[in-house]
Amino acid sequence: MSAPVLLRGVDRAAFAVALVARLRAGGVAVSASGPAGFVAALSQGCPRSRTELYWTARLTLVNRAEELAGFDAVFGAVFGGAVLGLDPVGLTSSLSGAETRASASHVAGVRATDSGGLPWTTRPASIVAADRPDSAETEVALPDLLPSRLAARADEAFETFDDSDLRLIGGWLERAVTRWPQRRSLRHEASRHGRRIDLRQTMRVSRSTGFQIVRLAHTRRRQRPRRIVFVCDVSRSMQPYVTIYLHLMRAVAVRRATLRPEVFAFSTSLTRLTPVLSHRSAEVALARANDKVGDRYGGTHLGRSLAALLGGPHGNTLRGAVVVIASDGWDADGPEMTERAMARLRRRAELVVWLNPRAAARDYRPLAGSMAAALPYCDVLLPAHSLTGLRALFDELAGPAPR
Repeated sequence: MSAPVLLRGVDRAAFAVALVARLRAGGVAVSASGPAGFVAALSQGCPRSRTELYWTARLTLVNRAEELAGFDAVFGAVFGGAVLGLDPVGLTSSLSGAETRASASHVAGVRATDSGGLPWTTRPASIVAADRPDSAETEVALPDLLPSRLAARADEAFETFDDSDLRLIGGWLERAVTRWPQRRSLRHEASRHGRRIDLRQTMRVSRSTGFQIVRLAHTRRRQRPRRIVFVCDVSRSMQPYVTIYLHLMRAVAVRRATLRPEVFAFSTSLTRLTPVLSHRSAEVALARANDKVGDRYGGTHLGRSLAALLGGPHGNTLRGAVVVIASDGWDADGPEMTERAMARLRRRAELVVWLNPRAAARDYRPLAGSMAAALPYCDVLLPAHSLTGLRALFDELAGPAPR
């Protein structure tokens, strides 16, 4: 009698994607063709034991000898003591009728992902892995748009990344955010669930029913993207984070047609970078931005630069906008100048978000005079020093709270 097939009843594509995601999160650099090669290997001969599955995954997914330790750790964490859970049909048939009925009534309606295992099964399992005392709940996410070697460093500070990694992150920033702050305009649009009745459209539709009103037409306020104004400190104290913040500003500037953004950089003076960073090539955009900002990596005049923005020709762009200021709070001027500028800025803006990479330290205190003066006028203070910090920023931009 032949041994039972280990992956019977398993969606191989979903199984490969979930396993590769776990490996990449564990630091194993799986190539882009790895999941397809793994699925092809499984289709050639389904593994009948954990050892066969191990060697099939290792030969198709691991490319470097130094990553074998990481692969073994991930494989052991995923499949250690969970071989029976790979075949829910075989597991159900191996139980007695009373045990099957009791277990099914206990976990009815529970998906495979609720058990803490990998979501590769296409049919619900009768026994959940969480019922075993030695099981641990884990979360599995689909592979991100970033390479695995960068996704595994989501909590590392940007100052540890090189230029090539920052360019990859810059490309990810352009695709990472699909939702932006919204505002209600004065115009209306048709809506099936709107609260306002459109009388003209209702009467127009009633012509087909003998001017008997059968269906009401509704409208609602049209949602428009809210303007985003990005102001970045490019002084010497912010040098490790200037490049990634320039990539972030470019990710906003390339949506110039829909978001109408404005991006500025300051060190000793204020420089507008909106037309420069909206170039379709990231390398050209950053090179032109570096050429235009002649005072970068110098001193800092935070309050004076904010006052120049408020009193300049682009000061009206701040009205009703989401203003993102990236600075560590160091200022050569007095804090009273920054306080006056932030008070004026807060009256105009809808939401003020301050990005301070120094705030990531556990013992951080806003002891800098300008930072302490500006903090009462900020709605959100974020470190944004890593990929995880940028995700927190995107969450704020996706749905800013009302004032």
